[in-house]
Amino acid sequence: MATKTLVKVHNFSAGPCILPQEVFEQAARAVLELDGTGMSILEISHRSKPFIEIMEKARSLVKELLDAPDHYQAVFLGGGASMGFHLVPQNYMKIGGKGAYAHTGEWSKRAIKEAKLAGGAVVVASSEDKNFNYIPKGFEVPKDVDYFHFTSNNTIYGTQYKQFPKATAPVICDMSSDIFSRPVKVDEFAMIYAGAQKNMGPAGATMYLFDPGTLGKTGRELSPMMDLANHAAKESMYNTPPVFPVYVIMLTLEWLKRIGGVAEAEKRNSAKAELLYSTIDRLPIFEGTTAREDRSAMNATFVLKDAAMEPAFDALWKAAGISGIRGHRSVGGYRASMYNALPLESVRALTEVMEEFAKKNG
Repeated sequence: MATKTLVKVHNFSAGPCILPQEVFEQAARAVLELDGTGMSILEISHRSKPFIEIMEKARSLVKELLDAPDHYQAVFLGGGASMGFHLVPQNYMKIGGKGAYAHTGEWSKRAIKEAKLAGGAVVVASSEDKNFNYIPKGFEVPKDVDYFHFTSNNTIYGTQYKQFPKATAPVICDMSSDIFSRPVKVDEFAMIYAGAQKNMGPAGATMYLFDPGTLGKTGRELSPMMDLANHAAKESMYNTPPVFPVYVIMLTLEWLKRIGGVAEAEKRNSAKAELLYSTIDRLPIFEGTTAREDRSAMNATFVLKDAAMEPAFDALWKAAGISGIRGHRSVGGYRASMYNALPLESVRALTEVMEEFAKKNG
């Protein structure tokens, strides 16, 4: 049978999303055989020396690329960031206590729901009054809460914190959709966690980076599977970890280090965001959907002012080899996700289509 030629598209999917081409190639080789072991990465034991080295390198690269303090610990678990919504109150909320939350979209809504099941949650800031099209500012976090939780980037609505809020309580952040896209001061957080399927790797793994000194203060007796300290003590090996996702995460973080790290990623991401947002603002038939000062560098959301034009626009961008820019089903419109591995050339391809469409229909 003839081999079909792979045609790469401009992948703007919100996640699982684009990864570096060289990472795909390395991972594909490892599926057949991992580094001369005679075994596939899909079948190798998680207790084997080759995989233990992979896990250790992945954990080490997380700390190196984020410039995390030495005493912080990184672990990889399954369950997605949605499992993290449950792990946060289990590990940080005291019995009879409460967590403070900023509510900026669907994922914070789910995190708040989990906190209420564990004990209590107080919403200290919300942008729900304007359909989450901005980031709330100028709010205060009560001093009597056990922790403060927020979501740094909101994939559905296209908003992003440009400055992180402060609190006297331990600060916890879900950075699933902008982790490794810009520098952060890790020591300002008790914990950062992130699903892998945006800027790290394929779906199936979640990274938790935390100060171990902030754990063990809730008075709760935790299941070993819910206890982050247990997973850290077992070096992410309490149970079988997501082997293949962790391997691809390691490859992706190696790639990020080679291109210049998080600082270079931020530079590239800023260029992509500037190009797309300037095009949206310049062409009268398009309109951005979020407050300009809160626009996400990862997920640009916009609409056609005349929704009746959508079928014609859809046909044009699909013909140009563009994929994944339809907005989330709950909001409609368009969303272009520009994660680390998306090249500037893909954003140029999209803006050229937008220019052509505006010229024909303006």
